[in-house]
Order: sequence, then structure tokens, then C-alpha cells
Amino acid sequence: MIEYRNVRVALLGAGSVGSQVARLLLEHGDELASRAGAGLELVGIAVRDTEAERDVDLPKDLFTTDAESLILGADIVVELIGGIEPARTLVLQALQSGADVVTGNKALLATHGPELFAAAEQVGAQLYYEAAVAGAIPIIRPLHDSLAGDRIVRIMGIVNGTTNFILDLMDRQGATFEDALATATELGYAEADPTADIEGYDAAQKAAILASLAFHTSVPLVAVHREGITAITIDQVRAARKAGYVVKILATAERLTDEDGREGVSARVYPALVPESHPLASVHGAKNAVFVEAEAAGDLMFYGAGAGGVETASAVLGDLVSAARRHVIGGPGVAESTQADLPVFPIGTVRTRYQITLDVADAPGVLSTVAGVLAKHGVSVETVEQTSALQTDAPGADRTGATATLVIGTHLARESDLDDTVVALRNEDVVAEITSVLRVVGG
Repeated sequence: MIEYRNVRVALLGAGSVGSQVARLLLEHGDELASRAGAGLELVGIAVRDTEAERDVDLPKDLFTTDAESLILGADIVVELIGGIEPARTLVLQALQSGADVVTGNKALLATHGPELFAAAEQVGAQLYYEAAVAGAIPIIRPLHDSLAGDRIVRIMGIVNGTTNFILDLMDRQGATFEDALATATELGYAEADPTADIEGYDAAQKAAILASLAFHTSVPLVAVHREGITAITIDQVRAARKAGYVVKILATAERLTDEDGREGVSARVYPALVPESHPLASVHGAKNAVFVEAEAAGDLMFYGAGAGGVETASAVLGDLVSAARRHVIGGPGVAESTQADLPVFPIGTVRTRYQITLDVADAPGVLSTVAGVLAKHGVSVETVEQTSALQTDAPGADRTGATATLVIGTHLARESDLDDTVVALRNEDVVAEITSVLRVVGG
């Protein structure tokens, strides 16, 4: 039997993910040791309450409330507390002690990533974070390593299982947003306070991480444009399906060139119309998927479970094995690359397509008026569909006050011009109401 040296592992947090990490470490220690080339010794689990009930039955003598002492006795620290503090303080302490850190904390990385990576580089430690984006799906390592020799053009991701579950339920079962959210809460996909999910905050954190990694540029969370799904109606979802689209909320990171020829990046989160033929349109339930467009490799999609204790624990353990291998081999950690230092462009510079649905007066000249407003703002019309609210076109029918619905699809245009167009349309007398404005992507 092979004798392995032990690598001491400290675990911070024993929630749904942390408890599964501890269980798998204890149950599959020998197998993990053979992969890592070192024994993974769980030396302790730091928690706020050592007597709290947990999903997994773990040895009581592993638990402690003294996180700092646990960190100082570890070679690798696994942080699964979540949130900013005390996670930030403890991770910095771990890195400054020379320990490698494995984390799944998207909020921490999106907010304090540069500080943490700088601390790791200063002492030659390594910060691993595969579990911070898209749960069990391997996306961080492919971007960091496998595609390091390529040039990423764009990433579009369904990176929040709760919102995908809600929109999918609306699309496939005709549920309203409120009913779909209630179902998601009942099944445990949504928290009691679902704001972070349905308003896009969670996805924005992941977009910042993906953009920073893919484009070797520090992309702060405040630079990520964010829109949630609370305004999406069942009528919009049905109309989308009728037109050959599916409504999805996407985290998008994209390399762009502005009108002055400057190269930069954009990171944004919003609901959009995805063509039924696009791979992201077929991502159902609480699943996640990340679609990567690279110059040499072409189109790649990574699909799987975006959440769940044991699923996310898989990503954590993958990082843990990598960290243990590094301890066996020796040498400093690999610094995070932000050398490109590209500017982050505001949402207004992005070029996209809109689908605008308007209720307008059913009268001669309305279409030309609407088209004139678009033309004035530099937006050209690609498609127009018109339906009349009056069910008869019989001679003599009273059309006073009758309205029609216009569905206008635009060509590519700057977001700022499209936004100005929508504002101008709202001010037109012939426009009774703008009932829907959605971006069209992936076409």
C-alpha cells in the first residue's frame, strides 16, 4: 500500500455544500489521496454553532468556533461561509499564512477579487474558485487553462438555476411569474428572500468573475449592467414562443471594439429572447449552461447542475485535489492574469437587437410615424408584425379608438440609440402603450 504524506485541510462552513465536502472527504479519502498524491486530512470545521443540526452526520470532534486557529494549522483552507465578512478577513488570513484557498464565494470574488489574488501572489499561494460560478459545471478551469491559448470573443451563460426554473415553468407550463416563483420557493430552488436571484444580483457577480477571467482584465461588479426578471409577463413569454424564441436571463461577457477603434469588454445581465435553435434555449429547469465563443476553438457549451450541495461539492473537491497536487510538486502558485487591462464599456456602447411591442392607434399613417421615430435615432427596422384589436374590417365598422399591436424587430444598433428610441416612442401620441421591450441575442 502506498504511503502518502498528509496535506492538512481546514473547512470553513458546514452548510449544504460544506457538509457534503466534509462527508466526501471522509468517505473517499483513500481514493482522493491516490489522485492528489497526498492524503487529505480534514483537521477541523469552523462554524458559528457547533451544536446546530446539520444535513450530514459528521464527527463532533471536528467542529470548532475558532476559525483563526484552524487556519493557522492548515495547508489548504476551504471557505464555504458565503457573503463578504467574515469570509474576506479569514481568506486573507489564510493566504497571508501561505495556505492555498479553495472557495465557492462568488460575492467575495466579484467584490474583492483583485485584493485576494494580489494577496495570494505576494506569498506564492493559490486561490481556486471553480465552485463560484455555475455549481458543478467545470468552466473556470477550462477558461483559465484549456482556453488560455485562445482568444475568447463572448460568453453567454444561464448561471442562476432559480431564474431559469421560473422562466422555464412560465414557458413550458404557462405559469405566471408569481406562481412560478411560489413553486420554486416550495421546491427549495428559491430562498425565502429571492431578491438576489430574481433581480439578477447573483448572475451579475458571476458575470464579473467570468469577464475578468476570460478577458484577463479586472471587471468590477459595479461595472456590470444588471436587470432582473420581475417585469417578465406570461404574455411576453407566450409571444416569444410564438415568434420562435425562448425568454432566458443571460449573463454575458463580451469583447468589443468601440467607434473609435478602442478594444474593451462588456459585462451585463438581462432577460433576452433566445432563438429556439440556439443551444441555450433548450436548458430547462434549474440547470445551468455556459456558451463560449472562441476565435480558434469555435463554439463550446458547458452544461449541468448549477447548484445543490453534493453537486457543488464536486467542484470544490476538484479544486482541493489540484491544490494538494501543487503542495506535492512544490513551487509558487500561478498568478491571476489581468495584464490586458481593457476598459469596461458601459451598456450604451453595446450593439444589440430589440424586439419592441407597442399598442398603437389603428389609423392610417401610424406605421410610418413609428418607422420615422426609429430612423431618426439611427435604428433600422428588420421585421414588423401588425395585428388589429378590431375583429372586423367590414365596411362602415366604427373604428373610433381602435388600437393595433405592432411587434417591431430591429437590426443591430447601439443600446443608447435603442433606449432613446423607446423613450421617443413613449412620447408619441399614436402610441398608447409599449407593452414589451426585450433584447434578441444568439441569432
